[in-house]
Amino acid sequence: MHMADALLSPAVGGVMWGVTLGTITRCAKKVTSDPDEQRLPLMGVAGAFVFAAQMINFTIPATGSSGHIGGGLLLTLLLGPPAAFLVMAAVLSMQALFFADGGILALGCNIWNLAAYPCFVAYPFVYRPLAPSGVRPWRVSAGALLGAIVALQLGAGSVVLETFLSGRSELPLRPFLLLMQPIHLAIGVVEGVITAATLRFLDKVDPGLLDRVCLPSRLAVVGTPRRPIAWLLVLALLMGGVVSWFASVKPDGLEWVIQRVGGVAELPESADGIPAALRAVQIRTAILPEYTFPSNVEAPAKTDAWPRMDLGTSFSGVLGATVIIGVMSLAGMTIRIVRRRTKNIGMRT
Repeated sequence: MHMADALLSPAVGGVMWGVTLGTITRCAKKVTSDPDEQRLPLMGVAGAFVFAAQMINFTIPATGSSGHIGGGLLLTLLLGPPAAFLVMAAVLSMQALFFADGGILALGCNIWNLAAYPCFVAYPFVYRPLAPSGVRPWRVSAGALLGAIVALQLGAGSVVLETFLSGRSELPLRPFLLLMQPIHLAIGVVEGVITAATLRFLDKVDPGLLDRVCLPSRLAVVGTPRRPIAWLLVLALLMGGVVSWFASVKPDGLEWVIQRVGGVAELPESADGIPAALRAVQIRTAILPEYTFPSNVEAPAKTDAWPRMDLGTSFSGVLGATVIIGVMSLAGMTIRIVRRRTKNIGMRT
């Protein structure tokens, strides 16, 4: 569901950039003021896990399309809404800049569509009422399933609305909406199952984790969750380095809908103005476009091969996961420094 710049007008893209930056600022303040530092080491590996998982598209049967998880709900369950939003923003920004996955103009929309709804709607209004602290695992699974569906439906609807407000007449509102919602319903079901399975697995390696992530006030992690961190790191590297070869080669849900509604694989991009300038920036920053070496992108014969045993894909998966861990580790160190300085100033006064 990563939007390309061609779907948006500069006005809509700019407004969503502003909304998203405002939300990032607010979340950063909340994370910095939160006295619980035990979740900070988890931010990097959880982000790396979501980055690698997003590389693996799964086929949607009987449609000719594919989808991948968003990961926002899983991050929220492990980290809390503010931290999860920041991690998702980091993942999506890196994808746009380094891998040309989603446009730069569309980055504000992509962060909002994939992060805001699971963090601030699905988690507090769907998951928490269904899976309060101390409940049976089946309720946790039901909450994850329904929460993922709601988040994906809201995100898909926002893509349609943002495109409509941008005046893209190639994608009329009604047919665009009528195809976007059902295909992302199927993707949401798969994401819910994967989220629930991941939670159940992590609860086995760290008993009591499900109870802690279901607390109604805030996440309360007793000590650094070293075993979940280790497992998430192993899984991230394995998925990014090897399992990504087996990702579906079919178009993702958004691309599939554009093909059927607009009659083209992708809409033409603007040749001048802000979109063209941002596209030029992305061409320079995308060192691994389409998650492979630039030379492989120019080899169309390999595009439909499956499994796609590509060293460039493996390198992209491992590098992306490593960068996310590094960025979030740096963010964690910065948060600790700010907290200590704030505490020292408070003690002096």
